[in-house]
This record gives sequence, structure tokens and C-alpha cells, in this order.
Amino acid sequence: MEVMKWLCTTAEKPKAWGWFHLMFLALVIILTVVLCIWGGARKKNEKAFKAVVWSAFGVMLIFEIYKQIVFSANFGADGTLGWEYQWYAFPFQLCSTPIYVLPIVGCLKDGKIRGAMVVFISTFAFFGGLATMLRPQDPFNTELLGVQIQTMVHHGLQIVLGIYFSVFMRDKIKIKNFFTGGAIAVFIAVLAIAMSLNAIVPLFVSDTFNMFYISPSFPCSLPILGDLIQPNVPYVVFLLIYIIGFVIVAFIMYLIFWSAIKLSRVLNSKI
Repeated sequence: MEVMKWLCTTAEKPKAWGWFHLMFLALVIILTVVLCIWGGARKKNEKAFKAVVWSAFGVMLIFEIYKQIVFSANFGADGTLGWEYQWYAFPFQLCSTPIYVLPIVGCLKDGKIRGAMVVFISTFAFFGGLATMLRPQDPFNTELLGVQIQTMVHHGLQIVLGIYFSVFMRDKIKIKNFFTGGAIAVFIAVLAIAMSLNAIVPLFVSDTFNMFYISPSFPCSLPILGDLIQPNVPYVVFLLIYIIGFVIVAFIMYLIFWSAIKLSRVLNSKI
């Protein structure tokens, strides 16, 4: 009981771009620089790569388990502890996918399948983490201190991994590889899983259940997609716009990394 009370410690809701937010942004920048230098910027280090993958997975998994526990716990007026699983918080959103993809990356040797998953994390998942870290209003809408920390750590690690993976795989970052390397296929695969969950789980529970925010039964809460697109077009059109939109955004992320790597090579050649 006392342990649960400690785990459910509350604090004032953080403000976007307040000290709490800025502190974690600074930590993300520092950790990214350190990992890129230590784990692959100068010389590729496979052992370091695996260590980063498994460490990030461990941290994300522990924090996710914690979040699921505290979201499901509730204290009655008499102080008794009760449990009710919050299906809206089921861990299969775009930003949750690294928890499922990282163990596969950690177990595979360098190759096409691992490369596809690495590019997926460094584009699709990276964008999800970046968007949340720059616009944390919704994740900060909780008084649970541990969840406030969890959301910053989890999404911050998505940014760190996205940049680190791109640096580590810099020799393979070519424009055509985004379309032929399998990252889009990974995105479609996890999207298909989300659609299946959206169809099956609501048959057994009455709570809001909207993985990837693409359920036809619940409103999408994503900016633009939820405000302008979903209410005004048929579901199939909404889904196509969703998929194409995320592919375009992920490709832009890939282009940014590709441009940064090309620029660094030009600068290094002049030194």
C-alpha cells in the first residue's frame, strides 16, 4: 500500500517550455551527443550499438510497466487500493512501437530486416517523439509525477535513438533506401496490428480504445487529422491521408538526416 502511494506521488502539472520541460530537452541533447561520439560517430561499434539498443529498451519497458500500474491503481475514499485497467492507455501507439521493435533490433545482426526497423525508429518513431517533446501539452496533463517523468524519458529516447541510429547507419542512408529498405513496410505492419486491436478489443471492453488514433469508432485526437480531416471525409479517405501523411513526414526526417550527413562529409573533407 505504502509503495503504491509512493509510486502515485503527485506534483503540479508541468508547463510547456517551463523548467521541467527544458531540463529534459537539455538532457536529450547531451545524451545524443555523448552516444553519437561514443557509439558510432567516428568508428562504428557494434557492441556499443547493441548496448544502446538494450539499455533504451530496458528503460522504456520499466517506465511503461510503471505507467500501466499507476494508471490502473485507484484509492477509494477510505484509502483502500483498487484496480481497474485503463484501456485507453494500452501501450500500442506509434510512440510505443520502439518497445516492440528494439528487442528485435537487438537480437538481429546487421542486415535488411534490422536496417528496416532501424530506419523506422529513426524516422516514424523519431517524429512521434519529436512532436511530443516539442508539444507536450497532452502528456503533461497529469499530476502523477512518475508519468510526467516517464513521458519525457520515453519520447526523449525516441529522439536520441533516431539521431544515434542515423549516425550509426550513415553509410547506408541514401534517398532510395527509404522507399526500398523496408521502413514503410514496418510502419504498415504495426499500423495493421493497431487496426486489428481496434476492431477486436472493443468487442470485449466498453472503454475508449483507439490505437494509433485510427479507430473508426472514436475521434482522432491528433492535430489537423482529428480537427479537420476525420470529421469531414469517409473513414477510408481519412486512413489514406493518415498513412500518406506519416510517410511524407518520415521521409522529411530521413531527408534531414541524409542532408546533415552529406554536409558533415563535405566539411570534413575541407578540414
